[in-house]
Amino acid sequence: MQFPRITPPDQQAHREAVARHEQLTKPPGSLGRLEELGVWATACQGACPPHPFVRPQVVVFAGDHGIAGYGVSAYPSEVTQQMVGNFLSDGAAVNVLAAVAGASVRVVDVAVDCDPDTASAPPLVTRHKVRRGSGAIHLQDALTDAEVAQALDAGVAIADEEVDRGADLLIAGDMGIGNTTPAAVLVAALTGTEPVAVVGRGTGIDDAGWMRKAAAIRDALRRARPFINDPVALVRTAGGADIAAVAGFLAQAAVRRTPVILDGVVVGAAAMVAEELAPGARQWWVAGHRSVEPAHTLALEHLELAPILDLGMRLGEGSGAVVALPLLQMAVRVLAEMATFADAGVSGPADAPLPTG
Repeated sequence: MQFPRITPPDQQAHREAVARHEQLTKPPGSLGRLEELGVWATACQGACPPHPFVRPQVVVFAGDHGIAGYGVSAYPSEVTQQMVGNFLSDGAAVNVLAAVAGASVRVVDVAVDCDPDTASAPPLVTRHKVRRGSGAIHLQDALTDAEVAQALDAGVAIADEEVDRGADLLIAGDMGIGNTTPAAVLVAALTGTEPVAVVGRGTGIDDAGWMRKAAAIRDALRRARPFINDPVALVRTAGGADIAAVAGFLAQAAVRRTPVILDGVVVGAAAMVAEELAPGARQWWVAGHRSVEPAHTLALEHLELAPILDLGMRLGEGSGAVVALPLLQMAVRVLAEMATFADAGVSGPADAPLPTG
């Protein structure tokens, strides 16, 4: 799949934001990362001073994975479909967090293992469905060639739908029992890391489950490694329809010059694929948090993104990114609303004294 050349955030607005921070009533750099985040948001918006984001949108990509049938998760695969209903009823953690942060939540069934004709979800949820579950990646490809293209196209279409409806900030979330296993495989493949270094506890597996997961990742990684230079083939072999859709979504957000807050390990793995598909897309992303999943730290290092928060979270759903959203809004409002030294009649930094003698 070919994406247009990514245009970076506006460098003139970036310079103006840096200069404006020097004039605000505070010592330079005293707000730390908040200053960096405000400058980044200003560059993404292309105007200084920036304005608060008015329509942040969370999209939760739901999909099942065949690997879940091999004991790599603490929960059964039917939880994925049940959680789709929970999102639609505003009962999930991301719904609660988004309501506090001022964001809307949309859930999309990309590969939930249920029949869309009999599911109770509305058409907006199911119209981008690619298949019922993805293949067990330690034994078979996750997708066919046609399905991986369809999933990437779905992610692009969803990003376009949200931006065209007015979203000015996007957050991708994930829901899928077993999905940290393909995410770990993708991260290991793209970073050249051994399986044992990327195996996490996911939903809270015990030691026996951890060993099963490590073996599955080892076998899937063996199948994936021949495709490390072909991101489409890699996600077809060792990813899943939901992960491919998130990758398309993230890449297209950058094409549409729309900033994104990244979530945890599953979205991080998809972001690595998206950066391969659309080099430079990562300039439009900020990492909302660091997951406790070991593969997520590797993904962040690979993307050269520093997380805003590190709260020991591992839920997914976009939850960690949503928790970071108010901090990003604060960073923007500082640049937009703080008084300058001239406005407030406050003396700026004193000139250094001249040397004597």
